[in-house]
Amino acid sequence: MPAPRQAPTPAMRAVVADVTRRLGHTPAVAALFAACYPNTWETTVEALPDGRTFVQTGDIPAMWLRDSAAQVSPYLPLCADDPEVRGVVAGVIRQHAHLLTVDSYANAFNREPGSEYSFDVPPPGPWVWERKFELDSLCFPVWLAWRYWRVTGELPLDLRPTLGTILDVMETEQDHDARSAYTFERPAEACVLPTDTLVRGGRGAPHAPTGMIWSGFRPSDDACTYPYLVPANMFAAVVLGYAAQLAREVYADEALAARADALGAAVRAGIEAHGVVVHPEYGRVYAYETDGLGRHVLMDDANVPSLLALPYLGYAPADDPTYLNTRRMLLSAANPHYHAGTHAAGIGSPHTPGRRIWPIALCVQALTAAPGTAGGRQEVRGLLDTLAATTAGTGLMHESFNPDDPRTFTRPWFAWANSLLAETVLRCVDILEEPA
Repeated sequence: MPAPRQAPTPAMRAVVADVTRRLGHTPAVAALFAACYPNTWETTVEALPDGRTFVQTGDIPAMWLRDSAAQVSPYLPLCADDPEVRGVVAGVIRQHAHLLTVDSYANAFNREPGSEYSFDVPPPGPWVWERKFELDSLCFPVWLAWRYWRVTGELPLDLRPTLGTILDVMETEQDHDARSAYTFERPAEACVLPTDTLVRGGRGAPHAPTGMIWSGFRPSDDACTYPYLVPANMFAAVVLGYAAQLAREVYADEALAARADALGAAVRAGIEAHGVVVHPEYGRVYAYETDGLGRHVLMDDANVPSLLALPYLGYAPADDPTYLNTRRMLLSAANPHYHAGTHAAGIGSPHTPGRRIWPIALCVQALTAAPGTAGGRQEVRGLLDTLAATTAGTGLMHESFNPDDPRTFTRPWFAWANSLLAETVLRCVDILEEPA
């Protein structure tokens, strides 16, 4: 872990002090929050020219569109009254808009053109760290900008060109084979995992148009088995509603709003027509992926957007019957990436093969537990206790850990996981404050 680059603001320190006081009866969770909440701010944020902000993902020296939005998410409530925090988050929104003009298909970017590092061989451009098209990379910038607008009542730049670019790509990828020029194919010697490249000459698996949006890769950066990634399309449907609201209420642009609404409706119809499966044990559930030709993948991945995260993303309420069926399936052996051990049980990812649980998934499980029930509140408290007890003495989150031996973990500096832990505690602090 690097030395801190900058100190938390007084408002941040006040948040830590308040949560620590409220969780005095659970000192391990309080200490975990106190370490994780400022982590993104202290170690990954850097000011760039033109009021932009670079947010390094952690131990990889690049900025992911997805990760960076999630990393600053816990600081959004402070944007109303803390000008320093507000300026940094506004800078992230400006940087997202800038990077989408550089390459609207890339998922991760260098700090500046000419940086010497790139995961792609050869690099596709001086700014681009990796050019894996992940649908969620177009969603998270809208998610962040809309939430910033809701807190502050303003936006740091005219987002209409950005929204137009996002809609252009999404509409193109509704019929990938007919409309899109995008391919991604790496030589075998350049692949760290077999999932680092797309099949069929870089075009991805065969599929048929469904109204949903094609994605080459999952939010884990692994290639999709089937290219209609259902949770990413669910997230897209939600943020298209946000885009329509921004177009109408901020810019009075009815044409742009109508375009976002039409695309969102087509995506939702496609999900319900092609992304639902009747499981023999769990009933009507959502698939993780489909191809529009009748094939499905039934699983979940720890990375967000995930099926487990649907209430957090705003697609379905936590008591929706299909979501509850899906949740029960995902938190069971029916999900091939669910693992139970002596120290923890939860969802992992094929990105970290073997018996690995991701703290991100444990946070999402807590965020989507039924808050109005005693069982849901108990689930939240148990999950936060587990997260505090499985840091291997580091006091911070990791990418993944072995549920039988938490000392075996991946990525000691993974800021997205730290930020999501902080956001989980902030959202659940009333539950955590209650006596067990």
